[in-house]
Amino acid sequence: MEYSQKFGVHLIIELYGCDVGDLMSINKVYDILRVLPSSMGMNTITLPYVVKWLDKDTKLEGVSGFTMIAESHISIHTYPEKRGLFADVFSCRNFHIKRCLDKFMKTFKAVNYDKKVIKRGLNA
Repeated sequence: MEYSQKFGVHLIIELYGCDVGDLMSINKVYDILRVLPSSMGMNTITLPYVVKWLDKDTKLEGVSGFTMIAESHISIHTYPEKRGLFADVFSCRNFHIKRCLDKFMKTFKAVNYDKKVIKRGLNA
């Protein structure tokens, strides 16, 4: 479904039951940040920045990544021990929410998800 708004759409994704190896892969996170913008009609303005990190209460390294797009940004944080992922896709242009969510689900082999769609700038 496409959303129409004054300024932008902010898609908040929570994936559950993901493949642990995918959640620990810098390459998986980098690749989705590299290809997702153009597949959604967005324009990348920076290369993805992706790092591994180890939370003080975990034993498995997670991955966090970010890319700036002309329309705003996309960010990802993985939590391998919980088999979960959180992502934000914020764009001032319409994009296909379901196709974007499906790309995340397929890439990380998620079993389930929650999503929120926030229409930004309604009073702008």
